[in-house]
Amino acid sequence: MPTSIITTDDLRDFKMELLDDIKNLLTKQSKGKLKRYLKSTEVMDLLQVSPGTLQNLRINGTLPYTKVGGIIYYDAEEIQEILTNNRVQHSLKS
Repeated sequence: MPTSIITTDDLRDFKMELLDDIKNLLTKQSKGKLKRYLKSTEVMDLLQVSPGTLQNLRINGTLPYTKVGGIIYYDAEEIQEILTNNRVQHSLKS
């Protein structure tokens, strides 16, 4: 296994590239250019649910979806709205 030496210049370059990538992502997010429609795997990762749970959310009407050619898409804005509308806040009693 060949050994490669990483210099401080290499690390500095990597840091600058990483910062540029993060800035680009934040700019896209603030302009609303992130993906509007998500596939099932992306929604499962986002919500941390299993395929079966995602299917149940579709079947019981909790999560609206669109099916195009056998691929199921979810509107990211609708998912955010559902999460916001179902937020539970507990008040602390003094």
